[in-house]
This record gives sequence, structure tokens and C-alpha cells, in this order.
Amino acid sequence: MYHILICDDDRDIVNALKIYLTNPNYRLFETYDGYEALELLKKEEMHLMLLDIMMPKMDGMTALAQIRRSHDLPIILLTAKSEDNDKILGLNVGADDYITKPFNPLEVVARVNSQLRRYTRFGSGTESPECYTLGGIELNDRNKTVTVDGEGVSLTPKEYEILKLLIASPDKVYSPKEIYRLVWKEEPLSGNENTVAVHIRHLREKIEIDPNDPRCLKVIFGQGYKMEGGRKR
Repeated sequence: MYHILICDDDRDIVNALKIYLTNPNYRLFETYDGYEALELLKKEEMHLMLLDIMMPKMDGMTALAQIRRSHDLPIILLTAKSEDNDKILGLNVGADDYITKPFNPLEVVARVNSQLRRYTRFGSGTESPECYTLGGIELNDRNKTVTVDGEGVSLTPKEYEILKLLIASPDKVYSPKEIYRLVWKEEPLSGNENTVAVHIRHLREKIEIDPNDPRCLKVIFGQGYKMEGGRKR
């Protein structure tokens, strides 16, 4: 599934774009200024962004320059007809394409699809891997199975999603709040860190030979959890 971020301070435009891009293969996110977009990019992986130029707090051009320091996802500028100079500047700063307001729905869909195809085929944005392996643990996301040294293990849905999150990014440390936000799909509240810790403990009991001396699922004191070493294929 592709994650698409729409960033525009005009909520009517955001809602229209969401209608145009309704697709079972797309998950749509929305922000209303550059600051919000930058914060969301820290929490969620995006595969494409639609970015308005004229916005309060942080305009699209400033946001574009900051995003390009650490992200290479396709970015399509949303521009008015009178913003020809901004189009040129935006392409020079790092935008991949632009769409002129008012939008033609068919053009929006065509340009989004075109950028996603190019990103998937030529860029770093490959289709999500279906099988991850690490330290004798294998997660097959196509048939939703997990094996440890060739033996199948039964995980709850939340345990499975936690393992998938961690094994997809070996050696990356996720805080309990990040895990809760990404797996439960809601903002963490007080006490949710304990919920994550309980699920991690149960997960360890199922995938580790010795849960008290784990070889893969590590706790980083004061920071969070990670899957140590390994590879994905």
C-alpha cells in the first residue's frame, strides 16, 4: 500500500484531492502547513507528497527544501497559474512535478500514478518486501506466517505487527510510544508504554530461545526496542 501525504492549508482542496485519490492501494494523510508535514514525515513513511506552495507558518518551498535534506520521495507541487516562477524554483529545489489549480481530477490521478511508478521502478521506493529474515526468524507477510529456525510460531495480531515493524528496520530503535502509535494507529496515552512492554515480553517468549537472554529482540535502556542485525529479502 502506498502512503500519500496531502499538504495544503485549504481544507476544501484537501478534501477534493482525497476524493480524486480514493483507491484501495492508497492510504491518504493530510496536513495543513509545512511544519505539520515535517512532523508527520518523522512518524510515518510516505511514498509520495502533494505539496501546496502558498501556506501559513511554513510555506511549501521552505518545507520542500527541508524535506529534501532527508527524504527522496516524489513531491508534486500544487500551484496557481500565476506562480510560474515558483514552479521553476520548486523544480530546481527538488520537486518532481507540479499540478496547476484548478485541478483536473484525471490529471491528478495520472501524475500521481506516474510518479509512483517511477519511484518504485527507478528510485529507492521499492514495493514493500514480503519476507523478512533475521537471526533464524522469518516473517512472511504474504501469508502472515512467522517461523523460528524453521518451526512455525503463533502470534497475536498485535505481536505480529510489532515484529513486522521491528524486523523491517534491523538495528533501528523504536520507543514504546512510537511502537504504540505505529501498531495501534492512535496517539499513546499514559500507561500505553506498559501495554507495549507486555506485548514485547510475550513476543520474546515465542521467538527467542532464551527470552531472558534474547539474541534478536533487544531492549535499549531508556530508549526502546530493536531487532539486532540481520537482513531483509
